[in-house]
Amino acid sequence: MLTVSAGLIIATTLPLVGDYVANYIAKRINEYAPTAAKPFVLGLPTGSSPIPTYKALINKVKEGSLSFKHVVTFNMDEYVGLPRDHSESYHTFMFREFFSHVDIPPSQVNILDGNAEDLIAECNAYESRIKQYGGIELFLGGIGEDGHIAFNEPGSSLASRTRIKTLAYDTILANARFFNNNVAAVPAWLLQSVFATVLEAREVVVVVTGQRKSLALSKAIEDGVNHLLHPWALIVVDEDATAELHVKTVKYFKSIERVQDEVEQRQEELKARGRTEHQGQVGSME
Repeated sequence: MLTVSAGLIIATTLPLVGDYVANYIAKRINEYAPTAAKPFVLGLPTGSSPIPTYKALINKVKEGSLSFKHVVTFNMDEYVGLPRDHSESYHTFMFREFFSHVDIPPSQVNILDGNAEDLIAECNAYESRIKQYGGIELFLGGIGEDGHIAFNEPGSSLASRTRIKTLAYDTILANARFFNNNVAAVPAWLLQSVFATVLEAREVVVVVTGQRKSLALSKAIEDGVNHLLHPWALIVVDEDATAELHVKTVKYFKSIERVQDEVEQRQEELKARGRTEHQGQVGSME
């Protein structure tokens, strides 16, 4: 398991990406040792990218190696005007794909209310709730083909906060497949937490999978404004998503991964040796 301040992890397949990210999140939660008074605050996405991670996290809860009893979650977006129990609302998505299968109390799940009477007040209250918990400890995100995170389309302000957002027409077209290919049925607005909120998280983990997102990944890693905006960012990708990266970029990050693995293995060996020596000392005293 790696702990890195900024980097790219390349897994071979989509399921391995899910396993890696789930292992990472589980390690962070368990090391944090959350309590009712000090919960672990986790930012979560919707969409296809995080589903393998959610499945792997569910398995960890079922096997008893992870608990969400003292985890508080904040989702980053919700459609405006779509009924909460609609099959395509993000509230329904999260409970169908994740929350209903783990031991998180529903009172600790935070999802924007796209049917609030005052949408601006709902956005402000959401930001206040995040601050009340001391901010987000770890934000998990995915990116779209154009590089958007949580519907923050290219060109979105880096200083923006939770707000009402008009969807780009290309995004509406892409989402029509979830609404029986009826473009008119896709909500044109949503509520979303945006860049400033995400960048304030103490750690950001982004999942990028599939060749269709390879250009967006190459722009994020090799060009312009990128993952280095956050001091503790990790991007986990499958092989298909690296199609547009330069060979030297892939080799560079794989070499870092090898070194980090060796360092962690050495640390584990030293810990094990220390435990053995301590037990020997205790035995000799007896």
